[in-house]
Amino acid sequence: MDLKFFIFSLIFVVALVFLGYNLRRLFLFLKIAQPETRSDNIIKRLGKTLKIAFSQTKIFREKFAGSIHAAIFWGFLLLLFTASEAVIQGFYHPFSWEFLGSVYPVLTMLTDIFCVFILIAILFAAFRRYIFKVQRLQGDKKEVIDGVIVLSSIFIIVVSLLLQNIALSYLEPILFVPETGELIRTGLAVRPVSVLLSGLFTNPEHARLVCEIFWWVHIVAIFGFINYLPYSKHLHVYTSIFNVFFSSLRMPKPGKIDFEQENLEKFGVVDVEDLSWKSLLDGYSCTHCGRCDSVCPANLTGKELSPRHIIINIRQRTFDKAPLMIKQKNHNGDSTQETALTEVENEILNKKFIGDYQSVEALWQCTTCGACMQECPVTIEHIPAIIGMRRSLVMMESNFPTLLQSAFNNLENNSAPWAFSASERADWANGLDIKIAAENPEFDVLFWVGCAGSFDDRAKKISIAFSKLMKIAGIDFAILGGEEMCNGDPARRTGHEYLADMLVKSNIETLKKYKFKKIVTTCPHCFNTLKNEYPDFGANYEVVHHTEFLIELIGQGKIKLIETTAPVKSVTYHDSCYLGRYNNIYSQPRNIIKSIPNLRIAEPARAKDRGLCCGAGGGQMFLEETAGKRINIERTEELLATGASTIVANCPFCMTMLTDGVKAKDKIDEIEVKDVAELILEKLAIDKGEEAGH
Repeated sequence: MDLKFFIFSLIFVVALVFLGYNLRRLFLFLKIAQPETRSDNIIKRLGKTLKIAFSQTKIFREKFAGSIHAAIFWGFLLLLFTASEAVIQGFYHPFSWEFLGSVYPVLTMLTDIFCVFILIAILFAAFRRYIFKVQRLQGDKKEVIDGVIVLSSIFIIVVSLLLQNIALSYLEPILFVPETGELIRTGLAVRPVSVLLSGLFTNPEHARLVCEIFWWVHIVAIFGFINYLPYSKHLHVYTSIFNVFFSSLRMPKPGKIDFEQENLEKFGVVDVEDLSWKSLLDGYSCTHCGRCDSVCPANLTGKELSPRHIIINIRQRTFDKAPLMIKQKNHNGDSTQETALTEVENEILNKKFIGDYQSVEALWQCTTCGACMQECPVTIEHIPAIIGMRRSLVMMESNFPTLLQSAFNNLENNSAPWAFSASERADWANGLDIKIAAENPEFDVLFWVGCAGSFDDRAKKISIAFSKLMKIAGIDFAILGGEEMCNGDPARRTGHEYLADMLVKSNIETLKKYKFKKIVTTCPHCFNTLKNEYPDFGANYEVVHHTEFLIELIGQGKIKLIETTAPVKSVTYHDSCYLGRYNNIYSQPRNIIKSIPNLRIAEPARAKDRGLCCGAGGGQMFLEETAGKRINIERTEELLATGASTIVANCPFCMTMLTDGVKAKDKIDEIEVKDVAELILEKLAIDKGEEAGH
C-alpha cells in the first residue's frame, strides 16, 4: 500500500470521526431544550437564508467590516471546491474537477483571486482586533487566543493553497503552437495570480517538492481547523446558516403559556433546558462580533446589560449542563436521579443559570427595543430569551424591581399600569361627541385609545387631536371607554405572563360583543400587541396605527392640507421601536410630515431601522434607570443635534421620554415635541384661521 495513501487515509478517518462525534454531541445538546416548530414557510425561509446568510446583507450594514467578512465567507465557499478536490486527490492523485468543463476554469480563477482577497481581509481583521482594538471586538484572554488561532488557521489554509497552485502553474504542461507562436496551457485551470507568481520557480524538482509539502499543509490545516471550530467561538461557521433558516420570519414575540395545562410546574426560563432549541442554537451561532452591544441603548449608555453576553452565557451553561444531563439520563434511564454524577458534576448541575451565569440586574435593563436582533448578522433572538428569564423571576421567585409592584397591582386592580379607575377611561372625550361602543355596538372603526391615551395628560391631547381628525374625515368610529383594558404589553414584557394572559382574554371577550371593520390606535405598543400577539389567542383583527390611517385619509382627500406662505420649518422625526423595527413602518409617518406644507425633515444620525430607543419599552416606563446615562437623554441629544425646532413622535411613551429629555436639556421653551396627529390638526387650524381672516 502506498505510504502517502495510508497516512492520508488515517488522518482523514480520524478527523472525520472526531468531527462527527463533536457535531453529534452538539445536536444532542439541543435535545435537552424545549421543542418548537420552525419549519413553516420553507420558501420564505430559503429566501431569507439566501439573502442574509449567503448574500451577507446584514453583514454589510457595517460596510468596511462587512466587506472583510464577506471576502472571507465567499472565499471559503469557493475554497470548498478546491478543498474537496484536494481531499479526493488524497485517495486518487490524478483526480480533478476538470470534467465540469467550462465551469472549472471559472471556479479556479475565482478561487485564485479570492485567495488574495481573503489574505487582505485577514490582515485587516487582525489590525481591527489587535492593533486598532475596536471596542466591540474585544474579549477576555480566551477570546484573544481563539481569534489568533482562527485567523492563523485561515491564513495557513489560504497561503498553502496559493503556494501549491503557484507550483502547479509552473509545472503545468505547455503546448507550443508553431502557426501562431503561442504558448497554450493544456490544463483547464485558470489561475491568474498563481501564473503571475510562478516565475519564482526555476527548478521543476523544487516546484514538485513545494507542491507536495503544501498539499499536506493544506490538508492537515483544513482537518485541524474543522475540528477546532466546535470548541471555538467560531462554531457559527457550522451553525449560522441553519440559524438564519430557522429564525423567525418577522420580529420574534414572546411565546404564549397555556395556563390551563395540567401539571404545569414551571413558568418561564429557569435554566437552559427551559429555552427553546432555537435559543440554544443561537448560543452556538453567536459570532461574538458585538454588533448587538454596539446598538443596545442600555449598553451604550453605560449599563450592565450586554445582549452578546446573554447569548454567550446561554452557550456556556448549555456546554456545562447538557453533557451532565445526558450522562445522568444514559446511566440511570431517569434524569431525576443523580447517582451517576460525581460531587463536582452535581455542583455544576445544581448551579443557577440566572444568578450564577446571568446577572439578574442586567435582565431588567432591557427596553426590548429589538435593536440587537435587527443588527445581528446571524439573526439571533435575544429578547424572547430575556423575557423568558423575566417570567421565571416574576412568576417563580417574585424577584423583580420593587417599582414594578405598583404597576402590577394597578394592572390587576384597575386594568391599567397607573392608579386610575376604569370609569375615568373616557373622561378625555367629554364634550367631543365621541361614540361609546356599549351604546353603539356597530361602527366602522374602533379607536383603541390605550392606557396612556386615556390617563396621561400629554397623551390625552394626542387622543383628542386624532379623534378630531377622524371626525373631520367623516369616519364612523367609537371607543370602548370603561370596557377597555390594558392590552397586556407591559405585563408581558416584564415577565408577568399570567397577568398579561388575563388582560388579553378579557379584552378579546369585550371585542367579541361589537361589530367593526378595523382597529386603529395611536400607541405602537397597543398596535403591535393587538396586531401580532392577539392572533395567538385566537383573535384576528385588522389593526392599523394612526400614522398609517392618517396618510390613507390624506391620500383619499378626506383630510386636505393647503399650501400657505408660512416660512419653512425644520422638524426631526423619532422612530418608535414598536412601530419601526417591530412592524417595519418607517415611510408612512415621514410621508405625513412631507405632505404638510412648509415642513422639512431633518433626520437624526440614527434613524429608521438604526433608530435609538427612547428608553421606555420593556417596562422601563415604570422603572428608574440607576446606572449610566439616561437613555432618553442620549436620544434627545441626537434629535436636538439636527437643529430642528420640533421633535415629531408617534408614540405616547416616546412623547413622555422625549419631553422629559427636552426639559432636562433646558430646551422646553425652544423645542416642541408633537405627535403627527397634532401637526396635522395644527395645520388645519391655521388654514381655517387664515381663511376666516381673509
